[in-house]
Amino acid sequence: MSRIQLENVTKKFGKVTALDGVTLDIKDKEFFVLFGPAGAGKTTILNCIAGIQLPEEGVVKFDGEIVNLVDAAHRDTAMVFENYALYPQMTVYDNMASPLRSKLYKKDEEYIKEKIQSVAEMMKMDYLLERLPSQLSNGQKQRVAMGRALVRSPRVYLMDEPLAHLDAKLRNSMRTELKEIQANFGTTSVYVTHDFMEAMALGDRIAIINKGKVVQVGTGDEIYYMPCNEFVAQLMGDPEINIIEGTISKSGDSYTFTMDATGKAYELPADPDVYAKLAETGIEKIHAGIRPQHVKYSFEPKDGYMKCSVYSYESIGNKSVIVAEKDGLTLRMIAPNGLSVKIDQDVYVDLKIDQSIFFDAETKEYLTRYNEAAVKALVAELEG
Repeated sequence: MSRIQLENVTKKFGKVTALDGVTLDIKDKEFFVLFGPAGAGKTTILNCIAGIQLPEEGVVKFDGEIVNLVDAAHRDTAMVFENYALYPQMTVYDNMASPLRSKLYKKDEEYIKEKIQSVAEMMKMDYLLERLPSQLSNGQKQRVAMGRALVRSPRVYLMDEPLAHLDAKLRNSMRTELKEIQANFGTTSVYVTHDFMEAMALGDRIAIINKGKVVQVGTGDEIYYMPCNEFVAQLMGDPEINIIEGTISKSGDSYTFTMDATGKAYELPADPDVYAKLAETGIEKIHAGIRPQHVKYSFEPKDGYMKCSVYSYESIGNKSVIVAEKDGLTLRMIAPNGLSVKIDQDVYVDLKIDQSIFFDAETKEYLTRYNEAAVKALVAELEG
């Protein structure tokens, strides 16, 4: 168990800056998720924590002790690699036993046998112990790689997309298992993923990483409801949030939001936080973020609804996603399953403007949102 700190860590590969002044504080026994697009620098952060790579600038600390000059073998970390990194000549049992037979962390064979059997049963792979890696599927190899890390009791578990190659059913069950394992072992865990659902399901806290920088750190609910900019808002959600370009105008004591693409105007309902922020900034060009669940639709004309056409329709199990298009504006919305929808057919759309998240059109930074005080209270309650 350890508190892991990175302070102004910079890592370069030639002229490419992989990490640019990354600062993180990962609490003891926390399940901490690094979430972001491919190439953001997530794996490089793991490697710097593990000691596989050394930063050019900044420090890495374990429990307040600087470990920059401590080699990987002596940092007492257990890492699960995305590419498995199994010994091809060893059976599953011997692969899992290898860290417990090393000089640094050597255990007796009886202890090793009990530990491997326990972890193998927990991960439902006890029947694989005598097989070689060449006799395993990719999903089975991934489980072996995870099992090899779990037999240890290190200071920190480092996991680089360990569920990426598992089938959907096993991936969902392993999410639950991982969270339970981490809680039972009471070990700090740092987990890399680019899957929104994984990040939300597993993380006590999530760090959003982009282009080698930490964009935002917080709980899943905090980041989902209060994204610091448009990039985070688009990353946190499936289907992706709708970002609508528009103009704010004031008439008397009220404000109106007019869409740039369609010219449709919405009078903004009175909200002290929203009105105060708009008055304070005086910004005219603004982007409104509307989650797909806050887009209303009808296949019959309705007062106040925009006439659009269906651009795409996708049924995904327990729900469907309709993408509507009008004058270059695309709007994603969630619908029940089993609808009979044809491409290019008319659909009438309206926005729940009182659920908007507002961003500065120029900087793309978060400005305010409706029900901000209530949302903050909800997030605090969920965290509590």
